[in-house]
Amino acid sequence: MTESENRAVIHIRQLSKTFKQQCVIDQLSVDFNSDDRIALIGQNGAGKTTLIRCILGQYNYEGVLEVMGMNPRKSRKLILQEIGFVPQTPPPIKLTVRELINFFEKITKTPADEFYKISNDLGLDIKQNFGKPFYKLSGGMKQKLLISFALGRKVKVLLLDEPSANLDPQAREILFSHLKAYAPNTLMILSSHRMDEIKDLVNRVIEMDLGKIVLDNIVTEK
Repeated sequence: MTESENRAVIHIRQLSKTFKQQCVIDQLSVDFNSDDRIALIGQNGAGKTTLIRCILGQYNYEGVLEVMGMNPRKSRKLILQEIGFVPQTPPPIKLTVRELINFFEKITKTPADEFYKISNDLGLDIKQNFGKPFYKLSGGMKQKLLISFALGRKVKVLLLDEPSANLDPQAREILFSHLKAYAPNTLMILSSHRMDEIKDLVNRVIEMDLGKIVLDNIVTEK
């Protein structure tokens, strides 16, 4: 592996984040590399989602955080062009499905057909739901649409926060099949409570507790 390939895609040093005097991320230091497929595990409140949102530039923080060599607060627009993200809780978007598809097609410069392919694989016929507001879709439909936006284009980082939530068993299986086939040089971070589901997808397991990393193990191939 060359030095450039081994360079950290996400570089974190002494990262801290506090909400109302409660420390949620506590002096965290870690590097995530381009060939990492990471299971980010830990109990609720461990800091997993907060870490992901810091990487996305959604929060102010203390310490050093670089994503592809850039500050996620100062260069958020550039960074988000290279990140596919599935949130733990779908946002209450009032746009219709058609409007949302058009929006993602425009900002990501990705043909809508790529999103249709993924969603159809997952069991969601987007075109039948064009006129519905996103926030009125079922939980499973929202999740499938958001997954199609994240996986329907090639990015340098995939951040998936409980991506199988609200999915039926068949859709979960198809999701994991797509993740397994995704470009191997993409940094993938999967936050999940179901380690058994993602164990065959990952090569590194990071466990958080009370805002700190308490375990960081490389998974050896069986």
